[in-house]
Amino acid sequence: MKLLVKLGGTLLDSESSRSRLAAEIHEISRAGHQVVVVHGGGKQMTRFLTERGIESHFVNGLRVTTPDVLDAVLKVFAGTVNQELVAAFIAAGAAAVGLTGIDAMLAEAEQMSPELGSVGRTVRSDARLLEVLTANGYLPVVACVAGDRAGRIYNVNADQMAVTCAASFGAETLLFLTDVDGVRDGTGRVVPELTPEDCDRLIAEGTAHGGMQAKLNAATDALRRGVPEVVIAPGAHQEIIQQVLAGAAQGTRIGVCTNAN
Repeated sequence: MKLLVKLGGTLLDSESSRSRLAAEIHEISRAGHQVVVVHGGGKQMTRFLTERGIESHFVNGLRVTTPDVLDAVLKVFAGTVNQELVAAFIAAGAAAVGLTGIDAMLAEAEQMSPELGSVGRTVRSDARLLEVLTANGYLPVVACVAGDRAGRIYNVNADQMAVTCAASFGAETLLFLTDVDGVRDGTGRVVPELTPEDCDRLIAEGTAHGGMQAKLNAATDALRRGVPEVVIAPGAHQEIIQQVLAGAAQGTRIGVCTNAN
């Protein structure tokens, strides 16, 4: 099967976490699955900017990307975070290849709004590079940076990058590995299964907000684009990917025909 795994920046902040996840993802790839990894790095970005005296400003949860911030985006997302993750995959035995959305126009973007500076919205994706790499045993590791045909570079939300790549790649499952156990209802219980309508209800009620609201919006967008299933699962759990693929009750599964509990 084709699987896209999106890794949040918190999970990549320690060497032990990177190494464990790299080993688990490599095992899935060795089992015959075609795997693509997309990663963020917001926590690392904020730390990098703070150390250099550059204040972060956010509008609707998106980091305003000035020329200084865009330079940091390339250094942190496409540089340090991407290459440390690639190195972890190499150490695990995978033939990992570090990429951004700019490479071969994997993810083409346009400016979201002048107020946000160089923040991009993905408008299309060409997955041919992913197809070539995975078909030949390579594991693509994609940083959340995109571009346009005029050579402009954009900072793109990592969840949106994951959805765009998953849809164009034809992924059968989009797996968001996060630092939470799954989607919680109003009582605080992790809900094992949701439909898009359930996601809309949780957002409208205010139960899902902030980062989880963004995840649910991304999940429903992925379903609309033809991805059959989205899973939001705890990346800190050992062998979480193997458990999810085996159908274990981990995290929250979101699908059009799912029966929500």
